[in-house]
Amino acid sequence: MVQNQTVSGFHLRFGSHDEVASFKAFIADVLVPKGINLIILECNVSFQFESHPELSEGSLNKDDARELSDFCNQHGIRLIPLFQCLGHQGWGGGRNSILKHYPQFDETPHVPTDAKWPDFFCPSWCPLHPDVNDLAFELIDELIKAFNADAFHVGMDEVFALADDGCPRCKGKDRAKLFAKAVQDMYDHIVVKRNLEMFMWGDRLIDSEKTGYHNKFEADTFGTSPAIDLIPKDIVITDWHYLNHKSFPSIGIFLEKGFKVIPACWHNTEAAVNFLAESKQQSRELGAENRMLGMIMTSWHPWNEEAFYNFSNPKNLEGEQKELSETIETVSAQLR
Repeated sequence: MVQNQTVSGFHLRFGSHDEVASFKAFIADVLVPKGINLIILECNVSFQFESHPELSEGSLNKDDARELSDFCNQHGIRLIPLFQCLGHQGWGGGRNSILKHYPQFDETPHVPTDAKWPDFFCPSWCPLHPDVNDLAFELIDELIKAFNADAFHVGMDEVFALADDGCPRCKGKDRAKLFAKAVQDMYDHIVVKRNLEMFMWGDRLIDSEKTGYHNKFEADTFGTSPAIDLIPKDIVITDWHYLNHKSFPSIGIFLEKGFKVIPACWHNTEAAVNFLAESKQQSRELGAENRMLGMIMTSWHPWNEEAFYNFSNPKNLEGEQKELSETIETVSAQLR
């Protein structure tokens, strides 16, 4: 992929060796004809890590990663792996393999494993634990090598378990500074040390009250948003909003701060079209068209052989998946 072309991106979670062939068919039959030129592949711990096999919760291996990377490259698609850093280390009180095997990294060890939303959303690792980054960097480096990646997405959306009163290191600390430290740690490793481009979700950097995004998932309500002024400006922000708001001011805010930004939508076609139109307008008004890079269409349903097949045969699609297919069709056409 030529990196200065308009981004027409697609995001999915994937971590199955057995479904690589179905994924490749989906790429060739659905994404390539639509002009998709960027895939963000969220594998997290659904990868067969050789450095830490105890952490592997999926079956995708390094040979699969290289096969997918080569296949995407042959079709003009830039493939960027995503690994959730800091937050999303499980769901509810359930911990993922990292916190199960290394409970000392848990920001909220007092939260029971059977805790449910809305009492508790999901755990984080402690950004101040002296050993957590060593582990994270080993996993990130293995994914970078396996995918032969020139960029890496660190996730970091929807972080709510931070500066917890139960954490002896983070208790009472400024959440914005803690979040900025976690971002800077990733940046120093990925950009400074590895000379790759770094991507991250933008929601924790957006002030809910100032922007009117009155939803604590897509904008900050508890103090991380000042981190926007504390982190490097050459990070690419993937700014997700899935609802059809009256306006989308975060794009302009990120551009004014000097970031490159890619708006990210989901399956609501009308919201996606409006979000893209306003993103283009704001970038024009700010003279920053070169930093509003395109759009990413995200997917949050399980991907398996049946799902890949159905997207290649849209008559089989229903509900959210049908809406997503229509969004891909509409948005990708506007980006071409």
